[in-house]
Amino acid sequence: MAKPPPAKPMLGSPDKRFRGQIEAAVAEGVAVEDMTLRLTLRDASLLARDRNTPVADITYSEGVMRFLGVRVEQGGIDVSKLDRGVTAEA
Repeated sequence: MAKPPPAKPMLGSPDKRFRGQIEAAVAEGVAVEDMTLRLTLRDASLLARDRNTPVADITYSEGVMRFLGVRVEQGGIDVSKLDRGVTAEA
């Protein structure tokens, strides 16, 4: 049985890919504290080193990286994604 090909990494800056998603979620009423930005190790490194990302947009406190106030978890995934932390209500 053939294994499916690995997911292709998203191209471009993680800032450009996730800034709009975070801003849209906030506009929809999702609290920044409820969201988690789950990044591959590569994307986390790219975000931290992106010269176009304002320094004030990335913070570190108590060993936790935050982007636009959203907690960043690094590694352990194949594709970066924004977890809005919202569950559907029945």
